Amino acid sequence: MLTFNIRGENIEVTDAIRDYVEKRISKLEKYFDNNVEAIAHVNLKVYQNKTAKVEVTIPLPYLTLRAEETSPDLYASVDLVTDKLERQIRKYKTKVNRKSREKGYKNLDFSPDTDSDQTADSNELEVVRTKRVSLKPMDNEEAVLQMDMLGHDFFIYEDAETNGISIVYRRNDGRYGLIEADDQD
Repeated sequence: MLTFNIRGENIEVTDAIRDYVEKRISKLEKYFDNNVEAIAHVNLKVYQNKTAKVEVTIPLPYLTLRAEETSPDLYASVDLVTDKLERQIRKYKTKVNRKSREKGYKNLDFSPDTDSDQTADSNELEVVRTKRVSLKPMDNEEAVLQMDMLGHDFFIYEDAETNGISIVYRRNDGRYGLIEADDQD
C-alpha cells in the first residue's frame, strides 16, 4: 500500500494537485506485492521562471526508488516523473526479484507484470570492464584535483587522516560530494 507525503515549495498543494499526484503515482502499486507498505515522498517546486520540478522518493525495504523531472507545467512534470519511476521498476524488477529470493529478503519482490518484457535486459547491467586500483593516501582536496585531472566524475582514495576508504564525486550542481566508508570491524 502506497501512502503519500506531499509538500510544496513556492506553491500551495491544493486538493486538485494532491489528487492528481496520488492518482498518477498510485499506478505504480501494480508492481508491488500487496504486503509492501511504502511512503511516496513527493516534493513539488515552482521556480520564478515558471518551471515546475517534481521529486519523488519511495523508500522500500533494501531499495529506494527516486526520480525527478522539470518542465514548464506541473502536471506534465508529475506525468514525466511517474513514467521515469515506472521505467526504473521495469528495468530492475527481474534482478531485484532474483536477488531478494537468493538472499531471503521479505517484502521486496515486485509483482509480476504481464505486459512488460520479462527478459529484462541483463546486458544493460552487465559489467563490461574491471579495473584494479592501488589506493594512495591523500586528503579530500588532493582527491578532487586528481578526479578533475583525470576527467572523471568520481575518485576513490585512502583518506590520509583516517586511513579509511573515501570517494569524492561531482554532483549534478557542479559542486563536490564526499562518501566515507564505515569501518566494518
